[in-house]
Amino acid sequence: MEEWVGRQWHRFITRAADGRASQAPVRLEEMQRTIGLMFRAGGGGQGVRIAPAGTSRVGGGGARSLLQRIAGGGTHAVLGQWQADVLALPPEIGVFDEAPHNRDLYLWLAALAAHLDPARGWLAGHVAATEAALAAFPGLRPRYERLRARQLAQRPDPARLRGRAAIAERAVQQALHGHAPGLDMDLDIRHGDVAPLWLWLTLPAADAARAVPTQKKQGQGAEEAAVQPPAVSDPRRRAAQSVADERNNAPLMMMFRAESILSWTEFTRVNRADDDDDDGSALSAANDMDELAIAPDGHAMASRVKFDLDLPSAAHDDLPLGPGARYPEWDYKRALLHPDHCAVQCYVARDAARYTAPPPLRAVARRMRRRLEALRAAPARLRGRTEGDDIDIDAWVRHQVEAGHGPASEAPPVYIQRVRVERSLATLLLADLSLSTDAYATQDARVIDVIRDALHVFGEALSASGDAFEILGFSSVRRQHVRIQHLKGFNERWDTGAIARVNAIKPGYYTRMGAALRHATARLLERSERQRLLLILTDGKPNDLDVYEGRYGLEDTRHAVHAARAAGLTPFCVTIDAQAHDYLPHLFGSQGYALVHRPQDLVRRLAAAYAGLTR
Repeated sequence: MEEWVGRQWHRFITRAADGRASQAPVRLEEMQRTIGLMFRAGGGGQGVRIAPAGTSRVGGGGARSLLQRIAGGGTHAVLGQWQADVLALPPEIGVFDEAPHNRDLYLWLAALAAHLDPARGWLAGHVAATEAALAAFPGLRPRYERLRARQLAQRPDPARLRGRAAIAERAVQQALHGHAPGLDMDLDIRHGDVAPLWLWLTLPAADAARAVPTQKKQGQGAEEAAVQPPAVSDPRRRAAQSVADERNNAPLMMMFRAESILSWTEFTRVNRADDDDDDGSALSAANDMDELAIAPDGHAMASRVKFDLDLPSAAHDDLPLGPGARYPEWDYKRALLHPDHCAVQCYVARDAARYTAPPPLRAVARRMRRRLEALRAAPARLRGRTEGDDIDIDAWVRHQVEAGHGPASEAPPVYIQRVRVERSLATLLLADLSLSTDAYATQDARVIDVIRDALHVFGEALSASGDAFEILGFSSVRRQHVRIQHLKGFNERWDTGAIARVNAIKPGYYTRMGAALRHATARLLERSERQRLLLILTDGKPNDLDVYEGRYGLEDTRHAVHAARAAGLTPFCVTIDAQAHDYLPHLFGSQGYALVHRPQDLVRRLAAAYAGLTR
């Protein structure tokens, strides 16, 4: 009864103390794509991802109300956070009572983050970033003025504060009004010294050890230091500090093991609970911390956590094709291309069973085949001709403009002529066969089933078009085992053997996309066709067990895509990942990918992408 009364009182006093309850909150998911466009249009880093922010400690001294002091609130707020590789924004903004103002605040934070220089400090950096953002986006000025007026109305009166809190609040309000002559830009003021300031971002601590991954012990392999994922997932970004674990640095102290009980035969270990056991409250405890202290424990979890992903024995594995090949890998931290860094081995399915597609899938394949046959039979359209079937409006406008500055041409090249040309096209379809494809895309089908159907329809349609094509799948287990599944080669027919190999694909392992792209690029460079198309079919980000996570994998994949374009290929990605807008523009460009919102539409979008690229 006492606990129930305590919980009810806590809920009541917390709600009463929170005076910012908005009637029109706006969520980050609704604005994520617009925020990304605004941030990158302002010059923000292409590799910076947008994530929900965690809580930050704020100050203000006497700015806290009586109810907040009673409830113990007003000390934390969910503010936007700037970091070198992440822009963390509040999962929900309800600062103002009008939804348009809350949306404008998201846009302003994105524009501000694109121009923020943390080296100048929190106060001076935001003053300079505000001027730069308004200069880059003049249309934001009216919205910013409205946001600033409402923010100033929420600020506490500096006359009610004392000591450092009063100095910090007065400096912040002067900065919001503009760079006042009396403002000391060298003041060491941070977000934790003032009440929540929604128009600015928090900066990471100056300590270089903060917000860095835990370092490995000497002698520990980089590829064995995989981090065990938490039992409870929470996407919010939190501040962390790397510390040393000194619990076992007293060699002369004998630890008493109370769990070891002496019996008649041997020591029996009793499994008793201790402070390290997860009782389900770890996530809430992490949310209550201003900063997480992360220390290495010296254990490599990869061998224990990932044991189910080990490679099968040679007797049960697929058949290798040839000795394999070595490919480089890009290390963005060192700006270095490591030569012969990844080992790529091609495999063919062992004893693939004969497969007959069901009637609905055959009907889809026939429709796609007719579409590609019509595309192949359509004549090419040559622009800039002196005679033709249609007028090129753009060319005619240019001719009229140029004619006003010089003598007019008797036969202006403003026509479009339809001609039949011999098509020269080679296509390689590279499919992601990582373990994530084992997840269910719909209630009835897994992602791997959707990919299998798409490969079958693609093969049926291209086999009738007469264009050369190859189908490969890929997965990986660290850089030494990048596995390429051979499904259909350029010089092979689309027959029962290729269809059986496509039907035999199964999910497994990880996604080292850079090495797979370099292998596919090498295969296409062996072809003599004028147009060479590289299609990538995937369901998520590049990743692997070793360092190939996060930005490392993204930058290596981006380097491989740029190398393919430099070699004259046309790479294009089709994905069913809902978060693809966060990273695929950085990898393939804004026009280099297609996002499939419904997995059942994968075949249609793949056909549309192929038709658009080969038109």
